Amino acid sequence: MDLGALYEEVILDHNRSPRNWGEVPGGTSVEGRNPLCGDRISLSVRLDGDTIADVRFTGEGCAISKASASMMTQAIKGKTTAEAEALFTGFHDLVTGQAAGSPPDKALGSLRAFAGVARFPTRVKCATMAWHAMREALERSRV
Repeated sequence: MDLGALYEEVILDHNRSPRNWGEVPGGTSVEGRNPLCGDRISLSVRLDGDTIADVRFTGEGCAISKASASMMTQAIKGKTTAEAEALFTGFHDLVTGQAAGSPPDKALGSLRAFAGVARFPTRVKCATMAWHAMREALERSRV
C-alpha cells in the first residue's frame, strides 16, 4: 500500500469514527468555526494542574476538520499544556507548508497524514480549526 493511500485511510477512519466525541463534564468549552465552508466544532478541555486530563469535541464539518479534531484529541490527551503547544506548532507548520523541504516531525506521529493539506490552501483552515480552538480552551482554562 502506498503511503498516501494509508494516510488517506487514517483520515477517513477518524472522520467515520471520531475519537473523543462528546463533552467533558465541567470542562472549559470553546467554539471553533470556519466561515468559509460552515465547519464548526465545540471543544471541551479539563486540566489537572498543567496536564490535559480530558478533551472531547462535537460538531459538523468536512472529513479533514473532523479527522483533525479527532486525531488532535488523541495526541494531546495526557500531555502538558507546553507539549500540546509544541504539537500545535509542529502541526501548523506541517499543514501550512512552513516545514516544506524538511521531513515531517516524527513527534507528530499519525498527524503527519495531514502533510498534503499544504498543497490546498483553502483546506488549511479545516485542518487547523480544532487546533486553534484547543489553544483558546487551554488559555481560558489557565485563567
